[in-house]
Amino acid sequence: MEDEGARPSAGRGRVSPQAVVRAIREDLIRGVHRPGQRLTEETMAARYGVSRVPVREALRSLEAEGFLVSRPYAGIAVVELSDDEAEDLLEVRALLEPLGAGRAALRRTAEQVGRMKELVSLGMEAAEDGRLEELSRLNSRLHEVIAAASGSRTLSQLVTQLSDKIAWVYAAELPRRATDSWREHAEIVSAIDEGDQDRARELVARHIALAQSAYRRRRPEPEGG
Repeated sequence: MEDEGARPSAGRGRVSPQAVVRAIREDLIRGVHRPGQRLTEETMAARYGVSRVPVREALRSLEAEGFLVSRPYAGIAVVELSDDEAEDLLEVRALLEPLGAGRAALRRTAEQVGRMKELVSLGMEAAEDGRLEELSRLNSRLHEVIAAASGSRTLSQLVTQLSDKIAWVYAAELPRRATDSWREHAEIVSAIDEGDQDRARELVARHIALAQSAYRRRRPEPEGG
């Protein structure tokens, strides 16, 4: 459905590769470009209203991020993430983010807490209004702000690098538990605001475990299993 994608600009050739990367990445997370689908410079340039040069650079960047794969004689295609690779992402997240939340409870600034509360409010409103297309972006941003509040640049960078891939893995699951997820977010932010390190860490671990469980349940059971 080529007419539904957000175009970075109406002016062909005037958009930065970074803007094209963001637009394509958002469409990947939303499932517009499906796993295994072949992407050509020509069709992508037409879809996003830009020249082929920024598209070429954007596709290279997204390949480096692990969203796309270059195949000999077949060109660029959307990665088909295996169950093992998805589980690996989820396990890494389950190790990193509780640590970040615990540190954030001790090191957060008033400005960071204010931003967290703003994102929770936006997320809850979007979930209640059925604006599900906004949830992945808001979810990723909230987890990134919590990581930044940890005061660890290394941890923050790792969570930011993971957040888009995690949103991609969870894309089909997020709408199904949207309201519950944002209630959990509100509890996490409250614990961080109160400086309760143990509770913040515990709530994030529980939040991730529930998301993992929902993700795993969406997979069909093998026949005879």
